[in-house]
Amino acid sequence: MRSLFIAFTYFALSSATFAQSRQQLKTDSVFALVQKFFNAKQADSLYALGGEHFQRTLSPGAFKSVVDQQLFPLNGIKGASLISFVNNKVSTYKLIFDAVTLQLQMSLDQNNKLELFLFQPFTQITADKLTTAATTNKLLSPMDKQIELVVRPYIQKANTVGLSVGVLKDGKISTYSYGETTKGNNQLPTPNTIFEIGSITKTFTATLLAYYVNEGKVKLTDPIIKYLPDSVAKNPALKPVTLQSLSNHTSGFSRVPDNLDFSTAGAALNPYKNYNKQQLFAYLKTCKLNSLPGERYDYSNLGVGLLGAILSQVSGKTFEQMVTDIICKPLMMQSTVQHLSPARQTNFATVYNTTGNVTPAWDFDVLAPCGALHSSVNDLLTYVKVNMSPPADKLGKALELTHQITFSKDAKLGLAWHIILVDGIEYYFHNGGTYGSSSFLAFNTQKNLAVVILSNAAESTDAIGTGILKALQ
Repeated sequence: MRSLFIAFTYFALSSATFAQSRQQLKTDSVFALVQKFFNAKQADSLYALGGEHFQRTLSPGAFKSVVDQQLFPLNGIKGASLISFVNNKVSTYKLIFDAVTLQLQMSLDQNNKLELFLFQPFTQITADKLTTAATTNKLLSPMDKQIELVVRPYIQKANTVGLSVGVLKDGKISTYSYGETTKGNNQLPTPNTIFEIGSITKTFTATLLAYYVNEGKVKLTDPIIKYLPDSVAKNPALKPVTLQSLSNHTSGFSRVPDNLDFSTAGAALNPYKNYNKQQLFAYLKTCKLNSLPGERYDYSNLGVGLLGAILSQVSGKTFEQMVTDIICKPLMMQSTVQHLSPARQTNFATVYNTTGNVTPAWDFDVLAPCGALHSSVNDLLTYVKVNMSPPADKLGKALELTHQITFSKDAKLGLAWHIILVDGIEYYFHNGGTYGSSSFLAFNTQKNLAVVILSNAAESTDAIGTGILKALQ
């Protein structure tokens, strides 16, 4: 069956989440109503579950026509189960019908109304590779064996390709490589292989913010309208939004702007590539907030992208120039860049989607600060090490500021950094994901433990990261 799109399209980089049980219960309760109305063939009742974006996308008549012709003939949902709950936002349910099995992706808006409502063919990656993926892990130490136990099930999946793992424990760095940089090339990644790091980029953007705060160029409490053109700043909704709220995801902004273009195949696969400052400002002129700034955690790629654009205006530098000058040069991180030079491109791991097929790497324009960076395990180990023990210089003081807690209601955050609990131990954490990569970074200074994971597949590395933390803490 062809995928059926009947709601507002939802695209996002992976993010940390902390109120999952509460939000998941809300989504599950709405799903229970979906199943009830679906099986009763009540199109009007289903439609009434939709929110503003949902109902703007499809009229009641058009919705009824779609479900009457394509869904109700399936004769009711005979069984349903939750497959995943991603980013504290998107639930995927497996639906069993008489003659077919489908999956339904659902998310709710701020009013707990349907935002995403997408039926697709059911896809489950159950097959493993036919051969054992290669590794540099010599299985000599207890830690080597613990890493192997956690990582092996992931790398043997048919839809994963390569993996770089870095561990900093008790002052000692250990790295492990698995799989291939490109399917079939028999080349293991190295600690210097370059991957997309997705939303881990946001912690770099937060460091830039903290740096300029310490320099006196901006304040965390500055309203964003101070830095926006008058034509944009006159939108009254923007008045209470501060720079801090952009960084800790309490701005009230939507996850992505609704004028992001997904109308062509190229745009759908590389969604941020052509979204520029003019489009961003056009959106901001009339946008509305989902909540009062500072009151609620609501992860936003848009917010952090805008933050980076403001810092570029303040500094007169591009996002990549700021990252290079303030972070990478002092730390000698030579693989951490937005744009890959020809030399770095040869060291970049090919990226693969959730089904294990090659997909385009992502490109960014104005929203680069939310997820544009590439890096290596070695570079990120350097980065996490200095985060754990910041020096008494400008960069160190900026890093320390990013660790200070700025929000602790339904989530606990510093600037960009999320604080998560793993078996009762707090870690500063961020993960990342594009359509072809997944990443994980977490550290606890008191435990003297940090884990970095980079994968060139969209299959999430979160379970590996938390698994290694549990094994080693």
